[in-house]
Amino acid sequence: MAALRTIIAQGRKRIGILIGAGAPAGMSKADGTYPLIPAVVGLTELVLTAIEPEYGKQIDALKSELPQHDIETILSRVRTLAKVIGKSKVHELDAEGFEKLGERICTEIGKVVDARLPRGSAYANLVSWITGTSRDHPVEIFTTNYDLLLEEAFEAVRAPYFDGFVGGREPFFDPVSIANGDLPARWTRLWKLHGSLGWCKGELEDVIRSGKSSATHLIFPEHLKYDQTQKAPYAALFDRLKIFLSSHDTLLISIGFSFADAHVAARIDEGLASNPLASVFAFQFKPLADEKGACDLARRLPNFSVYARDKAVINGIPGPWVLPADLPSKDWGPIRSSYWGQPNQSEPQQFLLGAVEPFCRFFASSRSSQVSAATIASLTGPVPAAVAI
Repeated sequence: MAALRTIIAQGRKRIGILIGAGAPAGMSKADGTYPLIPAVVGLTELVLTAIEPEYGKQIDALKSELPQHDIETILSRVRTLAKVIGKSKVHELDAEGFEKLGERICTEIGKVVDARLPRGSAYANLVSWITGTSRDHPVEIFTTNYDLLLEEAFEAVRAPYFDGFVGGREPFFDPVSIANGDLPARWTRLWKLHGSLGWCKGELEDVIRSGKSSATHLIFPEHLKYDQTQKAPYAALFDRLKIFLSSHDTLLISIGFSFADAHVAARIDEGLASNPLASVFAFQFKPLADEKGACDLARRLPNFSVYARDKAVINGIPGPWVLPADLPSKDWGPIRSSYWGQPNQSEPQQFLLGAVEPFCRFFASSRSSQVSAATIASLTGPVPAAVAI
C-alpha cells in the first residue's frame, strides 16, 4: 500500500482505472441513502415493476421457464425469442412484440441509470486525483457502466476528457483518434466499453453522441454481447484496452468490477499473459472466497493481484491480511486508517478499498505528505488500535 500510494502520487507511471457496476452501487445519493444506482438485483426490481402493468403476464411466464430471474437473463430470453419466432406467438407475443418488450426493458434500464452526482461524490475525489498532478501519460478510464456520472464529475471542474467522439452538432466516433492517442496527457481518456446514455444511431447507421439521456445504443449484459462487441465503436474500445495492457510499465486498477464479464476478462487475461511488465490490482468489495472471477485470473497470472476485504492474492498466492511489525514511516498510522478499519460497528477490521468511496478518497489524498488522524476519523470512523499494512 505504501508503494501504491507513491505510484499514484507521482504521475509518472501509465495508470488505468477499470470501473464496474459496483462503483455507483456503492455511492450514496444526495440525501445520504444508498445506492446511487442499484446493482443487478435492485435494477431488476425497478425495471420489472415499471413494465408490470403492460407485460406482467409475459414476465411471469418467462420467469417460470428460466433458472434465474434477474433482468439480464430475462432480457436475453426476450431478445432470443424476438429473433427466432417470426409470426408465431409465444406467451401471446410474436417476434415484433418481443422486440418491443426488449426495447421497453432497455428504456427502463436507461431511466434507472440516468442519475446525477451528489456534491462531494467519490467520482469528484477521483477527478481531483487525476487533475492534481502533472502526468507523463494520460489516465485512461475503462468502464462498463452506461451512466454519465464520470462525465459530470469532469465537467463540474472543467477537466478535459476524450471519449472517442468528435464534432459539434452530432459528434461521431473516430477510432483513429483512439488508436493513436495524440491528445495531451492532461486529457483523461474515458472509454465506455458497453456504450453510454446518449449514444444513438445516426443517419448513416453509425453511432453518434446525442447529448441526451436516452438509452438506445447500449450493450446490455445478455447473450448477444459478444456479437455486439465485434462492431463499431465497441471493437475499437476493446482494442484500446488490449493496447493499454500491451504498453510498457502499465498499471490497471479496478474498482466495482466482478470480472464475471467474460469479454472484458478475456482481454485482460490476454494482455497480462503477453506483457509481464503490465499489472492489474483488483480491489474487490466482497470476501475473497466470493470473488471467484478475479481469483481465477490471479491464480494463473502472477501480475494480477486481488485485494479483498479479508484476504489478498499476490503473485498467485492467497493469504490473509496481517499486522506488520513496523510501519513504513512514523506518520503512517493515520494513512493506514484510510484503507484499513471498521466500515461500521458490527463488522471486524478489514481492507476498505474494495468500496468505491474510501477507494477514491485514498487516491485523492495520495499527494498529501501527511493525513491528519482527525480528517481520516471523520471519513472512516475512529482510527483503529491495531491495523494491517
